[in-house]
Amino acid sequence: MSSVKVKPLADRVLVQPAAAEEKTASGIIIPDTAKEKPQKGTVVAAGPGKKDEPVTVKVGDVVLYGKYAGTEISVEGKEYLIMRESDIFAIL
Repeated sequence: MSSVKVKPLADRVLVQPAAAEEKTASGIIIPDTAKEKPQKGTVVAAGPGKKDEPVTVKVGDVVLYGKYAGTEISVEGKEYLIMRESDIFAIL
């Protein structure tokens, strides 16, 4: 896991989204305009949490999140999502 020079605050988490599917199960190639936004990614940084609520996810966890969760940011040429831990549905 590469170290990212971003330290999320409070209950925020930095997630690297998984790559969008390039082909369907039957082998049909999906054009860029029709690709679904990924709803799965890997935690690359996590804040300390709030005073009475520590963050439960840790770096390296693969998580599921909502389709429109988080804010897209670019750090050192890579795309990430920064979101609140409450936007994460599950750890896989």
